[in-house]
Amino acid sequence: MYVGTLSFDLLLGDVHSLKEKRSVVRPIVAELQRKYGVSAAEVGGQDLHRRAEIGLAVVSGDWSHLTDVLDRCERLVAARPEVELLSVRRRLHGDDD
Repeated sequence: MYVGTLSFDLLLGDVHSLKEKRSVVRPIVAELQRKYGVSAAEVGGQDLHRRAEIGLAVVSGDWSHLTDVLDRCERLVAARPEVELLSVRRRLHGDDD
């Protein structure tokens, strides 16, 4: 069994309130969940209206499938025009950990 996680640090564009922030972050989280079957949520910066941290996790029995899903998720978030991807933290855990 392999577990992979990603943590995205995002700078949001023209956002002036927490309500506007939710309207940007929620669709990203929902699309990650729907398209790739990952567990995803906003995990940090909830009180900041121009910054967001989104975390996701994937469990797979195949290492290459795991890295493929993580790569696709990273590309999806990086391609969103309404956010600037400041950093990504990737962690991979296998049976040996």
